[in-house]
Amino acid sequence: FVIATQNPSDQLGTYPLPESQLDRFLMCITLGYPDRASERALLAGEDRRHLVDRMGAVLSPAELVLAQAEVQKVHASEALLDYLQALIAATRSGQWFAEGLSPRAGIAILRAARARALLAQRDYVAPDDIQAILPQTAAHRLVPVASAGRGRVEQVRAMLEAVGIP
Repeated sequence: FVIATQNPSDQLGTYPLPESQLDRFLMCITLGYPDRASERALLAGEDRRHLVDRMGAVLSPAELVLAQAEVQKVHASEALLDYLQALIAATRSGQWFAEGLSPRAGIAILRAARARALLAQRDYVAPDDIQAILPQTAAHRLVPVASAGRGRVEQVRAMLEAVGIP
């Protein structure tokens, strides 16, 4: 596992990663700012760094490997693969994005959708799984066409609405 943070590219000394490097990250999740009550609790709270010493492992390495194997067993039907390929093809059409998703991205999207299905206690991937994870697994890999007038995530969502579920 590698978890990385990314500074905003408009900050001094930071530069956007090239698309070839962004394609290597499975997901991009934005945390945003805490709500007012949570921020107040943070401001009023004591130093919590000592809590790190009491944190335990959630999974052992063996349990992680087992979970990864279970994810791979989640069934993806031919119809679902057709839907995923239709979405990937839409990204490559030139209508939505400057360049489309790579084969590596397709594998990552399917892997994340399988994991979501497993967490929902299903042994199959549903189109809803693809739709739910596509913004987090695809948007950071894509650059909207200049005429889009939307950000990456918004453009992915617009494409999802336009490409119907078969």
